[in-house]
Parts: sequence; C-alpha cells; structure tokens
Amino acid sequence: MAYTTINKSTDYFNTKLYTGNGSTQSITGVGFQPDMLWIKSRSGTQWHHLGDAVRGADKRLQPNDTGAESTLSTGITSFDSDGFSLGASGDVNGNGNTTVGWNWKAGGAGSANTDGSINSTVSVNTSSGFSIVKYTGNGASNDTATIGHGLGVAPNMIMVKCLNATGGWQTSSTSLGWNNVLQLNETNAQASGTYAFGQSGVTPTSTVFTVSATSGGNHTNTNNNTYIAYCFAEKTGYSKFGSYTGNGEYDGSFIYTGFKPAFVIYKGAVGSATVDNWEVADNKRSPFNGIENVLYPNLSNAEGTGVTTRMDMLSNGFKMRTNGTDYNGNGTTYIYMAFGQSLVGTNGVTAKAR
Repeated sequence: MAYTTINKSTDYFNTKLYTGNGSTQSITGVGFQPDMLWIKSRSGTQWHHLGDAVRGADKRLQPNDTGAESTLSTGITSFDSDGFSLGASGDVNGNGNTTVGWNWKAGGAGSANTDGSINSTVSVNTSSGFSIVKYTGNGASNDTATIGHGLGVAPNMIMVKCLNATGGWQTSSTSLGWNNVLQLNETNAQASGTYAFGQSGVTPTSTVFTVSATSGGNHTNTNNNTYIAYCFAEKTGYSKFGSYTGNGEYDGSFIYTGFKPAFVIYKGAVGSATVDNWEVADNKRSPFNGIENVLYPNLSNAEGTGVTTRMDMLSNGFKMRTNGTDYNGNGTTYIYMAFGQSLVGTNGVTAKAR
C-alpha cells in the first residue's frame, strides 16, 4: 500500500544551510523555486526574516515580532529556479554568519480566489497541502467573513499576520481547536475564545476559513487592513500537524508521524509548563540523533548548540529524549508541525532509521 503520492518530499520542502558573505549571493541546491522562505542566522542574533512570492521577494515579515511588513531591497532579492538570491542585509547575509533557510513550494505569485465572502489572492500547491493567502479585511464581527484558501481540503493549521499594522501571528490548528490561538511571536500559552478564526472558532472547510473583527487584539479582520495567511493541510507520509503530551522524563514521548521528519516546530499550549519558547529542529542543522541544535521562532537568539538533547528523529516519527519544559514538560500538551521524508512512497523507496 502506498502511503502518499509524494515520492520526493524535497520537491516541496527543503532546508538549505549557507554562510553569509556581506555582499550579494545566490543560494542554489534547494531543488525547486521556493514560494515561501524563512531565514534565520544561526550564529548571530539577527531577527527572523520571512518572505513569500505573493507579497514579493523584497517584502519582509519577522516571525519574532508584531511589526508590520517592511520593504528590504537588500534582503531576499529573488526566488530562483533552484533557490534564492540575497542582497547585503545582515539579516539574511551577514558576512561569515552561518544561516538556515527553510523553503516551501506553493504556486508562484498567486491568482484570484472568490470562494469566500472576502476575495483573496492564493498561491497553492494542492499536492503538498500548502497555500499562501492574501486578503483585505472587511471588519465583519460575526462568523460571516470567510476567506478562500484553495487547498481543496480543510487546512489543519493556519498562521495569519497583519501586513500594514502591528499585530501578532495568529496561529491555530485542528489539534489546538479553532477557538484557541497561539502567537508565533510569544511564549504565552494558548488563548481561548479569541474569535481570531470566527466568534465560535469555526472549523475551516475544504474551500474557506473564517475570520472575525471581534478578536480582542487578535488581528485577522480589521476593516481595510491587509493580511497574509499560511495554510497547511496534512498529507500522509509528508506532513503532520498534531499534538502530544509531555511526560517530563528522559525517556520522553514518542510522536508518530508516518515519515522520517526533516523539520519539526513545536510549542507548549496547555499545562503548567506552557510559558516557554517555540522551538525548531531540522535534519540539516542536526544531521545525527541526539538533536541539540534548536532555533526559537519567537526570539532573535542565535542557535542553541550543545544544549540539552531535544529529540531523536526516527523513521516514523520523533521521540523526546530529555525533560525540558520547552518540549517535554510533564502533563503539558504541545502542538507541532512536521515535514519530512515518506516512510514508503509510491515509488516503494523506504526511509531509513537514524
């Protein structure tokens, strides 16, 4: 039995490591033209930098901050057929800085979508379950404001950021519950009843998701404000969006994904140890198990290296190996997003254990 139609996960997601030169350079070897690129200096305290093809390569958002979108002509200068090009900005290309770029493939600059009550521009890849959605709020404060996402199936996780005003990164998921929100830029536990995805936390459908202006500061539908939403739908053998409960032990929780992870981001949502950082682990910065190299989406900190071992990435999931509160606090529920290599693809190639 085939687990997925995706035979080569690196056609849709890939992590690229490089060293900045303080000038201009083109980074190749990604394997596709990225439509969303998230860059972080590993050796420096530069802020995170996120660009996408819908807003334009020179438009910058910073996941560790609430600030509006800015234009940076010396940041990401283009998305290329096998990677991306950079200017001299220290955020993305500081001289001598070791840096990571996480790359996702959507559908280019996007096209009009009229599925929702608010029209949107959508760049979508239905094979990998990823879409980039840009829209302008109409200020509706009930559950009538809907946005087309183009995925053809209901998304499992959505992140929304206001572009022209200060506002947090509203993040929710099926496992979190759509009336609950985490902020990508904060350490806080989940906020309940926020209305960010509708007054009653309306479950997304195969065509739309819901937003509301009555969101207590949670920015998803203020009248005339523009927004970007990153929508993810689970694909068997390639991506997984779920939750797990920490046990506070060195023999930590095992999380089944059905594939060998290449990238995992996680955050405590409910429990006594939830006021902690988001963390990102990947198989390029940590090519061997006993993964210690982590970055923090809500912080500008340099990469934590030689820190307490977080996890092992296995052929069918990941297993926590120590008892830190950021990732394995006793009784704490964590949400996660993982991408990786198929356990068995339709080409019959089996992923190997680490």
